[in-house]
Amino acid sequence: MLGIGAYRPQRIVSNAEVCEVLDSTPEWIFERTGIRNRRWISGDETLRSMAAAAGERALNNTGLDRSKISAVILCTSSWLKLTPHGAPTIAHDLGINGVPAFDLTSGCGGFGYGLGVAADLIRAGSAEYVLVIGAETMTVGLDPTDRGTAMIFGDGAGAVVVGPSEENGISPTVWGSDGEHAEAISQDVDFLEYMNKAQALQGADPETEPVGRMSLRMQGPSVFRWAAVTLPRALASALEMSGVAKEDIEVFVPHQANARINELMRKNLGLADDIPMANDIENTGNTSAASIPLAIEEMLVSGKAKGGQTALLLGFGAGLSYAGQVVTLPPAPAEPSF
Repeated sequence: MLGIGAYRPQRIVSNAEVCEVLDSTPEWIFERTGIRNRRWISGDETLRSMAAAAGERALNNTGLDRSKISAVILCTSSWLKLTPHGAPTIAHDLGINGVPAFDLTSGCGGFGYGLGVAADLIRAGSAEYVLVIGAETMTVGLDPTDRGTAMIFGDGAGAVVVGPSEENGISPTVWGSDGEHAEAISQDVDFLEYMNKAQALQGADPETEPVGRMSLRMQGPSVFRWAAVTLPRALASALEMSGVAKEDIEVFVPHQANARINELMRKNLGLADDIPMANDIENTGNTSAASIPLAIEEMLVSGKAKGGQTALLLGFGAGLSYAGQVVTLPPAPAEPSF
């Protein structure tokens, strides 16, 4: 990873504000999730604008002429159209129209999948430099009264430029999925059913015949149990594939889903207590495919981590899927998102 960029929405939403609608308390939310605040889009902020802003900062922080970008990968589960998909539009917005550009949907593990694909494209000679963007507007499909999701999710975007290096800075990806339990994280409405209803009600009065909205639902205890069993094995496999001993890991950057899950993973893997671990969830919330690049950027900007250090990454979530790598962290951004 040669450079990193991020975008965080302007609006900060506290636990107290969430509890104005949700039947909960700020203290209970923090105890269960580790979240105090999250960022939600407002005004003219959109997934498109955030993804382009994060990509622009990554390019600027890398110092690479954007004409050298060979491909753009947009990792997201919240782009609102199947056609056209988002990446070509984002590439155009960034002034690199014409390159191969595609969306990659793998829930909260999306950035890890995108990073793995980008590294393999470069190793295979299909690309020289790849811009990988993780961007989500999770609040677009959020039910503010749902205790399983309303307090957890936020919006944001993070991006990295991946390119060739004399020393391998991204290990082979360890990834997998568990479709047997995929419905533990799912939309509550089938997309085709939703679109058919919307089409049938075209021209109808939305007050009397509402289409409704697709909302994300999560079976928290089921996901927690899956994570507790599956993810420590995935982390161990990532270390084995990389050839790096756990004693040589300098930074741990897990997906920012739940602070309790992350602490459990660190203990089960046997990482030292003094190893810096990402905790961007406390003030950013769970931003799905954007969470790992946002967490890396926060650690670099705050000085908790430094460019060149060896980090263990693991994304996990919908699918149920996961993806992990051992990486060399990029330099701290000259143009941070804070």
